[in-house]
Amino acid sequence: MGCSGCRVRFNSAKVLSFLTMVLIFTYFFYCLTGICHSAPRTLYADDDLRLEPGPGNRTAFPDVVQPRSLLEDNNNNNNNNNNIPVSNTFGAKRFPQALIIGVKKGGTRALLEFLRIHPDVRAVGAEPHFFDRFYDRGLEWYRNLMPRTLDGQITMEKTPSYFVTKEAPGRVCTLNCQTKLIVVVRDPVTRAVSDYTQTLSKNPGLPSFQNLALRNTSTGELIDTSWSAIRIGLYVKHLENWLRYFPLSQFLFVCGERLVFDPAGEMGRVQDFLGLKRVISEKHFYFNQTKGFPCLKKPEGSSRPRCLGKSKGRPHPRIPAEVLQRLRDFYQPHNQRFYQMSGQDFGW
Repeated sequence: MGCSGCRVRFNSAKVLSFLTMVLIFTYFFYCLTGICHSAPRTLYADDDLRLEPGPGNRTAFPDVVQPRSLLEDNNNNNNNNNNIPVSNTFGAKRFPQALIIGVKKGGTRALLEFLRIHPDVRAVGAEPHFFDRFYDRGLEWYRNLMPRTLDGQITMEKTPSYFVTKEAPGRVCTLNCQTKLIVVVRDPVTRAVSDYTQTLSKNPGLPSFQNLALRNTSTGELIDTSWSAIRIGLYVKHLENWLRYFPLSQFLFVCGERLVFDPAGEMGRVQDFLGLKRVISEKHFYFNQTKGFPCLKKPEGSSRPRCLGKSKGRPHPRIPAEVLQRLRDFYQPHNQRFYQMSGQDFGW
């Protein structure tokens, strides 16, 4: 009786040992075939590899900034998606090689949208305002805003207020004194009215244009250059500030008026300046009679053409002719100096 009990216990032990070995073998089999951890790890998911760019810290993708937010997004998605998007790993986030620095209400948004047709241009959609408002956030914050680019592509951004910000040229040069600078300029009188129209749409209780443009003094009414709508149009004063840091050869002055009636011609100049192949041409544009400026023809696969938003092409309020003439007389000597300094006569 005792011996048969021993045999039962011995057989049970063998069965248990056999089942344990089967479980261990099954576990290792599945792990080795990749089923245990089907989501691949990205190179920047490892803290040891997430290094700041520098002489002694080289990652598998040099020059790529690896923001923590992107890491967290990937970690959160691993539970639901086994495929990491290609866009998260292709290319590098680089500082802009070219900036559209001005001017407000000159046509900078149109220029940027036209440029984005080009396959070798990648640009930030929103205005970063790094060199005027958010400089204290640091260069890595700025670079993280940039789109990823491949070798041969140009990174760009546009913030029109850079042109009129005293500190901006020095800050841009501190980052890269070889940066190419694009300034879209427009008749300063028309630009001032357009600026006022935009502000009026947001603040209907605004005083009249003439009340803001003119101020009473003991010697009569004078143009009020403290009003930003007037001050921005003093292009020569702003350009003088930029020329303290950058040579004239690094500037391209785009005519806002020609960008409207000959967009392909102006875009040809821009592409040449940036060292790009002339891809953007007449075939990309048509003139929108309702808005009064060119729109992009619909791309393949799209149901409609691309025009700028409702905020563009607003009708201007009626301004007394004598007020407009006073502004033209005021700007005339400043315009002449600007023509001489820029080497380009815009005919305003």
